[in-house]
Formats: sequence, C-alpha cells, structure tokens
Amino acid sequence: MAQRGCYGIVRALYGIGSHPIRRPMHLHKHVGSLSIAGRMMSTAQAGGAESAKRAEDFEETTDNIDTNVKDGITEKKITNLEADLKEQNEKFTMQLKEIDDKYKRSLAETENVRRRMQKQVDDAKLFGIQGFCKDLLEVADILSTATVNAPADQLDGCNPQFATLFEGLTMTEKQLQKVFTKHKLDTINPAEGEKFDPNYHEALFENPVPGKVGGTVAVVTKVGYRLHGRTIRPALVGVFKAV
Repeated sequence: MAQRGCYGIVRALYGIGSHPIRRPMHLHKHVGSLSIAGRMMSTAQAGGAESAKRAEDFEETTDNIDTNVKDGITEKKITNLEADLKEQNEKFTMQLKEIDDKYKRSLAETENVRRRMQKQVDDAKLFGIQGFCKDLLEVADILSTATVNAPADQLDGCNPQFATLFEGLTMTEKQLQKVFTKHKLDTINPAEGEKFDPNYHEALFENPVPGKVGGTVAVVTKVGYRLHGRTIRPALVGVFKAV
C-alpha cells in the first residue's frame, strides 16, 4: 500500500499517466528512493504497533502487580483487624464477667445488710423493753418472797390489817405476772427431776442423793425469766449429783 502510494505521488509530480511508457533514469532513482522510504515507514509502523502492544502488556502486568499488592495489603489489614477485634472482644468479655460478678456480690451484700438491719429492727421491737423487764424482775422477786413467807397464823382473821396487806400484795403480784405474760415475759421455774438445761438454768451447787438421776434439777432457789424465748435471767437451781 505504501509503495503504491509513492507511485501515485510520483505520477502526480511528473505528469506520468496510467499508460505504460518508458521511464527516464532519474525517475527510477526517485521511485527506488520512495520504495525504500515506504518500506521504512512500514517497518516503523510495525515497530510502533509492536511497541504499543508491549507498552499495553507492560501496563497490564503493572496493573496486575499493583492489584495483587493491594489485595495482599488489604488481606493483611483485615487479618490484623480481626485479631484486634478478637482481642478486644476477649477483653470486654472478661470485663463484663468481672462487672457481673461484682454486681451479684453487691446485690448479695446489700441483701445481707438489709436482712441484718431488718432483724435488728425486729429485735429492737421485741427486746427494746428487755432492760425495763430486768428491773421489774427484782420487784416480782420481792413480791413473791413476801407472799410466800407471810405467817399463816396471821391470816386466819386474828390480824385483819395484815390479812388485808397480804391480799393486796397477792393481787399486785398476780397483776404483775399478767403484764409479764402479755409482753411475752415467761417464767423459768423447772420442776424437781427436770433435766438440767444450761440455756435456761444456772447451777449453784450439786447435791448427791442416792436414787436420784444425776444432772437433774433438785431445787429452785430463784425463778428465771425469758423474753420472747430469749433468756434474760436463768433460773438458779441446785442439781442432783450421781452417787
């Protein structure tokens, strides 16, 4: 194609028609030069196309390398991010367990404190009069001693004043015992032969008596009292000793 184009240019320059004529020698020289130029142009065009193809292949290879490098960097970043997230997850899980444990312990401690406080309030309601009751016990002991030790010969009508006084003491003692019972202040007065209980009894002495079971109550020297089941004064007793 390039050679034909050169021939066309020569024809146009020198006025040569399409009919075959004898070409001068200088035309042969020009045509030869143009043929060489055409071949050089064809070679240059072929080389340019090949260079362009190589450039395209190089650019594609570079793009592939860049893509692979980018993919490798991205995968590495994802791996590092997953490791960081896993570590943070484990850390937060441990913190959550610690907080949950502290929360449960706090709840348990709060509940224990509430129960203790409630028990103290209940005990204060029940045993708030314990000190007052202990003071009244001495009065009850005196009244009981007075009524028990009153001479019987003075109660047969020969001494009306003493009989009236004795009756008043007896009524006062009964009324005081009713008040004690109302406020759950019960007497501890074990019978003879009852098993000795250190929670309610206090042994003053032991009395060895044949035929009696050791460790049982022999005699009561002073009555005891308990308030709502709690002993505020044990009964003072003598205990049989095994022989």
